[in-house]
Amino acid sequence: MPKRKRKFNAVSGMFDILPSEYPLWLKIEEVVSSIANFYGFSKITTPILEEEELFVKGTGQDTEIVEKQMYSFKTKGGKRVVLRPEFTPSIVRAYIQNGMESLPKPVKLWSFGPVFRYERPQKGRYRQFWQFNFEIFGDKSPIQDVLLIQIFSDILRDLSLSKWIVEVNSIGCKECRSYYLRQLKNYYKNRLREICPECEKRLKKNPLRLLDCKEEKCQRVKKFAPQIVNSLCEDCHQYLKRVLEILDTIQIPYVLNPYLVRGLDYYTKTVFEFVPQDKKEGQSALIGGGRYDYLINQMGGKDTPAIGGAGGVERIIEEIREQKINILAKRVERFEKKPKMFLAQLGELAKEKSLTLLEEFRKNKIIIGENVGKDNLKVQLEQAAKLGVKYTLILGQREALEDTVIIRNMETGIQEIVFIKDIVKEIKKKVK
Repeated sequence: MPKRKRKFNAVSGMFDILPSEYPLWLKIEEVVSSIANFYGFSKITTPILEEEELFVKGTGQDTEIVEKQMYSFKTKGGKRVVLRPEFTPSIVRAYIQNGMESLPKPVKLWSFGPVFRYERPQKGRYRQFWQFNFEIFGDKSPIQDVLLIQIFSDILRDLSLSKWIVEVNSIGCKECRSYYLRQLKNYYKNRLREICPECEKRLKKNPLRLLDCKEEKCQRVKKFAPQIVNSLCEDCHQYLKRVLEILDTIQIPYVLNPYLVRGLDYYTKTVFEFVPQDKKEGQSALIGGGRYDYLINQMGGKDTPAIGGAGGVERIIEEIREQKINILAKRVERFEKKPKMFLAQLGELAKEKSLTLLEEFRKNKIIIGENVGKDNLKVQLEQAAKLGVKYTLILGQREALEDTVIIRNMETGIQEIVFIKDIVKEIKKKVK
């Protein structure tokens, strides 16, 4: 009897993107690319293979990614390498290695590609999966935290997804977090019989991760655990307050989730997740991220504040299908890279209104340069001159209060004042 030929299948937890499915993937990348271009992000592609130590040092020795989920192996030369389990440490490594620390700040980078984690395959969770990733290096202002959240909001809205909400929290800085961890340990030490074996280990190694456990009994214990927002130092408290105030101003729906921690060691202050409105217990986020002001220095670079986040392509596709949305019928607006004008702002109220103005220009397909983290008008005008724009919009504290904008002709120096409600119409006339 002839020997039966072996039939091969894809490795467990990995899948083919078939020709019939590819238009959906390309559409998502088009939407992400368009928004990245509008907000001045440059695309970067890092190798899929990296040194193992990069993620041990960057992501954290005691995180589940490093302990259980990395595809790691030895090369023929004896070096330990991994298939990248996330983007941020790779991009930080590229930022330091390639001298990008000397570039004008902030440096804004985005990526799109596969990442790999060895975990039990299930719906919406695979061993090879795709992410889009955004990073902002070199600005410690809370306005950048909100700008990044606004960018991810734009992506979901442009994919016609509306049934989502942002969960936000602060996990503090090194100083106030150490005080909170002592409180957390004391709380859980008296409840060891009520938590899973994995959380018993976390209590010793990485107690913050206790709040991220999806086991039902651990969720019950977590409900009465101390909240980190009650332990924040004054600086971290004011920082979180400012982030929430700006989110209120630009009307992005959010909830303050005092137990949101994310699963990576490098986060500081703001953390956030985009979740479906009817989120089921234990369901994964569509998008997640946060601030990481210590990581670049920790990995050998200069002391540099930073914030980033990533979206799961498969999870978003699953949500699109569940909501029966036909995004293939939606046209993606493309933005040329060169801005036609620059938006300069001064003062906190002006920063808030700048985010809304940027959205108005994006919706009207007018690309505009910005540096919302800066307060110095001279520096911003110099940046506008380097970009070669003909017009700079100036939004100061007085203009913000009066709902007006100054339009400055960079060639002649002539300025005119226009109401914010008319600014898009006026600029369309000028750049026609």
